[in-house]
Amino acid sequence: MANTFPTANPNDAGGQAIPQNASGTFIPQIWSTKLLTKFYLKTVYSEISNTDYEGEIKNHGDEVIIREHADIAISDYVKGGGLNYENPSHGTTNLLIDQGHYFAFNLYDVDRVQTDLNLMDDWSSDGAEKMRIKVDSNVLGTIYAQAATENAGAAAGKISADINLGTTAAPKALSNANIIDWLIDLSVVMDEQNLPDSDRFVVLPAKACARIKTSELKDASMTGDGKSTLRNGKVGMVDRITIYQSNNVNVAAGKYDIVFGHKCATTFAGQITKMESLKNPNDFGDLARSLFVYGFKVIKPDALGHSVVTVA
Repeated sequence: MANTFPTANPNDAGGQAIPQNASGTFIPQIWSTKLLTKFYLKTVYSEISNTDYEGEIKNHGDEVIIREHADIAISDYVKGGGLNYENPSHGTTNLLIDQGHYFAFNLYDVDRVQTDLNLMDDWSSDGAEKMRIKVDSNVLGTIYAQAATENAGAAAGKISADINLGTTAAPKALSNANIIDWLIDLSVVMDEQNLPDSDRFVVLPAKACARIKTSELKDASMTGDGKSTLRNGKVGMVDRITIYQSNNVNVAAGKYDIVFGHKCATTFAGQITKMESLKNPNDFGDLARSLFVYGFKVIKPDALGHSVVTVA
């Protein structure tokens, strides 16, 4: 079979090479009706945070006011000693919708004519996925620094104060021999903060998840993962902790900032406020654009933990 190769053609007004076979005969080009498969990073921010206070968000800069529970004091009773009545008040915390990302692109009519693909839908879907990844990296790369001091460091544990979760200077080295013990330590830290058994989580890089799978929990069904990993990165569960896998975990010089805790710790509010297409005023075709505004905040630091690890 003769080899094909591109050669410059003086009749090609665009100055582009056109395919010819070895004898110089032009080979007609055929545009595929399929797109090359594209892979996206899994995102977990919607799984590890709550959206209880999302409300109505319309514009970048809006604010959500969150009311806190009142603290009621418990006093000792003395017969005939009278009672002291409190005046409970609700504190508030503000969630500012102060971050936003957008995508925008041209879709020329000439491109639309040359393809039978729905380019507008395809490019918009790609933009939406990239938006989720951007938000996920922002959340995972920020909230770990706001964990309660009792839930981080070499002396973690509100009661025990002797659980080593690692520090930047001396990270915890994980392997398939000790990773289950480390997960149990995370559970103890959460137990000592009286966190609910449900909705506990930890976000791990792929390498750490592999160590779980080669530990004594080799059988995936032991972690409650009877099916393949879901789109949200859910791997399974160990001692009431739901394990999520994400390549968006913050890492520097081989040291991972692992986030764990209860989903009540962080609140997230976001909304696509704009998704529109309009005619291109300067050319033949359309313009498409989308704006996503959001905000997130650690509202219960005692429900959030941070462990600095390396993975062998």
